[in-house]
Amino acid sequence: MENMSYLWDTPSDVALKLAGKIKEIRRRKKITQKELAGRSNVSYATLRKFEKTGQISLESFIKLTMELGLIQEINNLFTEPVYNSIEEVINASK
Repeated sequence: MENMSYLWDTPSDVALKLAGKIKEIRRRKKITQKELAGRSNVSYATLRKFEKTGQISLESFIKLTMELGLIQEINNLFTEPVYNSIEEVINASK
């Protein structure tokens, strides 16, 4: 049950996974850390720290996603309802 692994992830684990994905996309696009930092108006130190630790402000994260052409993915977060109980389904229909 691979998609259940999130149950065991800590917030830090999730942040590191996001950082890894951003790093992978940056490398695939052949953009250096310094280039991405300059183009996104996020400091080089902040980007380096993010890719290493997963720690970054939400605003800086959004700036990076915008520069990498990923903002639509951010805008699509939470657009499809995920129900965890029948009560949530009932409450959503009110």
